[in-house]
Amino acid sequence: MASYEVVREIANSCSRNQMRDVFFDEVETDDPEAYVRAQIRGDDVQLQVDTLRDGAVCIFVESAGMHQKFLFTPLD
Repeated sequence: MASYEVVREIANSCSRNQMRDVFFDEVETDDPEAYVRAQIRGDDVQLQVDTLRDGAVCIFVESAGMHQKFLFTPLD
């Protein structure tokens, strides 16, 4: 099972607040997309998965009008 550092950003939709909520975690998973789907529940979840050259996996999520980004960086 692979170990990742995960950075989760949640965009704030308030027009007067341009800040983002940012969370850091360390997880073990062989399937980052399945990990995100377990975190984000709902009927209308849209994912865009990008695998970067350095082995990181970036997953953009839109669900219930909320935009989130998960960045999985492999830990050695």
